[in-house]
Order: sequence, then C-alpha cells, then structure tokens
Amino acid sequence: MSQEADQVPGGDEGGGAPGWVVTFGDLMSLLLCFFVLLLSFSQTDAQKYKEVAGSLQKAFGIQRDTPAWDSPKGENIIARAFDRELNLVKDVDGDKFKKELIKKIKSLFPDDIKDLVSVDNENGKIVIRMMGETTFDSGKAEIRAATRPLLIKIAQVLKKAKGEIIIAGHTDNVPVTGGRFKSNLDLSIARAASVADLFINAAGFDPKRIATMGFGEYRPFKSNATWEGRQANRRVEIILSDAPLLMSSHAPKGQAKTATAPVPASN
Repeated sequence: MSQEADQVPGGDEGGGAPGWVVTFGDLMSLLLCFFVLLLSFSQTDAQKYKEVAGSLQKAFGIQRDTPAWDSPKGENIIARAFDRELNLVKDVDGDKFKKELIKKIKSLFPDDIKDLVSVDNENGKIVIRMMGETTFDSGKAEIRAATRPLLIKIAQVLKKAKGEIIIAGHTDNVPVTGGRFKSNLDLSIARAASVADLFINAAGFDPKRIATMGFGEYRPFKSNATWEGRQANRRVEIILSDAPLLMSSHAPKGQAKTATAPVPASN
C-alpha cells in the first residue's frame, strides 16, 4: 500500500485539536479581560439595585407582615434586605387602625355634646377630650350619671387597642371656693382618679395600663380670657399612647399608677 493512503482525506494530519480552537481561546480571553476592565470602572447604584430587588419581591413574593387571604409565600433574602420598607408598611397599617379607632369612638358621642368633645391623632397618640360639664358638674369630682355609660363604652373600645392609657384632669383658672378641694390641682387629680376608677371597676380595664395625672389650671387648652375658653379648659383627656408609662413598676397589684404635675408647664 502506498504511503499516501495512510493520510487523512483532505490533506490534514490525524490527532490534536482543530486549529480554530486556538483563535477561539484567544478571543474568549480578550473578552474576559474586557469585561473585568469594565467592572473595575463601574459603580454600584444602590437605588437602582433596590428598585430591581423590589420588583423581584413583587414578582416572586415574600411572607407578608400583614394578614392576607391568599396562600402564604416563603421568605427570601430580599425580605431581609428591605426591613425599612416593611416597617413603613407597618406604620401605614398602624395609622389606618388609629383612624378606624377614632371613627369608632366619635360614633359613641351623642349629638348634644359633640361640640364639647374631640378625638384626634396628635403625634401618634389618640387624645379624647371631654370639655365643659360633659363629665363633671362644676367643682365636683363625681362623674355625672348620664356620662358613666358613655365612658364605659369608651373604655371597652380602648381595651381592644394596644398601648397605655393616661387619664389627665384639667381645670380653668377660676379659684376653687368652698367644698372639699383646696385647689384646682386637687380637683383635677380627683377627677382623673374618678375616670380611672370607672375604667377599672366598671369596664374591667387592666389597671396596669392606666396612669392618672392632674394638671389643674396649668395647661390650658384655650385662653382663659373668655367663657368659651374656660369651658374648653375644664376637661378630662383620655390619651392612648404606644409609649410605655414612665411610672414606677412597684405599684400595688390591682391599683392604677398615679402621677401628678404640680409644677406649671409652658404652653
């Protein structure tokens, strides 16, 4: 057999990689170096990363912090990277709950006293103001019989909300004359205590959640120069706060914690 018969058809010698592989390898090496160079000059845009990750979160879903009617979804790393965003959702839900609570409390007040009561969200605290003689007769600390059922209903609504309750008594600047109270401060303290006692004994409110305060004439809501202003200043405030009570934790069991404020405060 001739020597040419042992050669591979087409004239190429047998064995080894094709010649184009070397060129392909050089091209891949150059591309790798090129992308490494681009990466070295690039900067990570945190805002765009959050937007992309947020889109992925919506697309694939995470376990929600708020109740949902659809099937639960597994938690992933994106959820842990966006704690701040989830906290904002909680804040929104909290505001919505407070709005519903305010609406519910307002619906309890009869039409004849709605001009003398207010329910507002002030710096995250729900403040219920009952002004004039809606709660007490002039110079008295006994709750009016017609108002007791209303206060009990308010207490029952507040029992379902989380937070601490501060009951604050206030008066106008007209001095107390006669009776068992030596000053407006004494009168305001006794009024706050009467409301707290009703919450605890008539509505079954947890006494550990209640604090009473008396401010007398020292924190007017409006000017005492007019009759309307003095009427607004004769008030009881029921405050629902998320903050813990700044009171001693050693109060006797079954009794409400009490604090007074004898020092005038600027308004």
